[in-house]
Amino acid sequence: MKYCSTRGLESGLSFKDVLFAGYAKDGGLYVPEELPKLTVEELKAMAGTSYPGLVFEIARKFISEQEISSMQLKDLINNNIKKFKTPEVVEVKHLNGELNIVELFHGPTLAFKDLALSVVGGLLNFYLKESQQNITILVGTSGDTGSSALMSVRGEEHTDIVVLLPHGRCTRIQELQMTTIIDDNVHIYRVEGNSDELDEPIKKCFQDEAFVANHNLISINSINWGRVMVQIAHYFYSYFRLCGQVGEAVQLVVPTGAAGNITAGCIAQKMGLPITMVATVNTNDIAARTLSCGDFSVKGDVVKSLAPAMDIQIPYNIERLLYLFTDRDRERVRCLMDEFERENRVRVPEDVMTSLKQTVVETFVASDAEIKSAMKRVYEENKYVICPHTAVAVAYHYHNESVGVPRGILATAAPDKFPEAVTESEIPVKMDSLKHLDTMPTKSMWMRKGEDWYGILRTKIEEITDTRKSKEIKKG
Repeated sequence: MKYCSTRGLESGLSFKDVLFAGYAKDGGLYVPEELPKLTVEELKAMAGTSYPGLVFEIARKFISEQEISSMQLKDLINNNIKKFKTPEVVEVKHLNGELNIVELFHGPTLAFKDLALSVVGGLLNFYLKESQQNITILVGTSGDTGSSALMSVRGEEHTDIVVLLPHGRCTRIQELQMTTIIDDNVHIYRVEGNSDELDEPIKKCFQDEAFVANHNLISINSINWGRVMVQIAHYFYSYFRLCGQVGEAVQLVVPTGAAGNITAGCIAQKMGLPITMVATVNTNDIAARTLSCGDFSVKGDVVKSLAPAMDIQIPYNIERLLYLFTDRDRERVRCLMDEFERENRVRVPEDVMTSLKQTVVETFVASDAEIKSAMKRVYEENKYVICPHTAVAVAYHYHNESVGVPRGILATAAPDKFPEAVTESEIPVKMDSLKHLDTMPTKSMWMRKGEDWYGILRTKIEEITDTRKSKEIKKG
């Protein structure tokens, strides 16, 4: 398996090359040059496999045996998934009204990002221990990615991590899940801006090839292929737990922000998994407009919502979807993305939309009022509490209850992280499992409005590298 950039400048790269990277050198994202195809017989053979087993089966198709042996890969996956709170890792709850909740949130930070980042962290550590190199990970978060990324590499000898979080735009609990991680290799900035704004200095850093090389910079946002690759596995797991028999169709409803999760689902479908998907979003609706009518355009500022991890106006994985549904036409993707970056808008061509709509069959936009209504109804009918992101998908289900095939709702986070939304939805359940965070020490720095965020970030990265060099000199 070899990898290339969506925009065509690079090709023939190994899995390790793209794992230890951020944006591609031409500004694009890394993707497989080819996608493996599975027959119905192969799917049937996978049907009874555990979640960790499916992660191995999927990863094995994208990582060559020459890079990591099967025994090493299995051990790596199993050792990192041990941290999850339930033996099954992913659970499916069957509620009233054919509401099937696929619980992806049983990891250390109670968010689905843990599924991928626990394995990505293990992959990074595997290679770093082998090479004795050091890296600096640069992460922008809208809420959940930051804490999952931090948990995956905290305390690791060869890794420093810098996280930018949008202060006041994620929940208090989400922020504390990051700022209470005070290991020496952790560097957190609270930014006076939204998640799209804080991505700008990060992307600028990755555009400087010499700077990236000098400081061994990488990203583990969903721009990183490793994240998307591992997420493919939970689509297979969800399918096998919901289908009546292998080969029949299943619909999965996906809360969508930067579109990394739904991109993984589209790859699963391209590999032969018989699923269709519905992309559900909050009032920041660029992903829904793009996937429903081809209107990939930025309109106004990011609106703060009850589902903060989806408060995004530039879902960068749309670029990977363009690659998939132009049949991997990298020149075409480059032209479309050049226009988007120049004009803040581009119209996705009709033939691409026709292809895409065979997989992402519908989109849905949920207001805060609809989020609260869905949360309240689920509780009243089932005595079960969902998070506001999951509620975006459940709201779609309540608007379209008859589908004709099994349907699963991907539950992307536990409600414990969003006590304010639970209270606002008039649910009489106290969400206090994370109250211990209030009494823990915190560590963070500021990026204030009007300051040079890019300059601050570069200086911090240079400081991290200098500190490492000083330690190596003392050791030597």
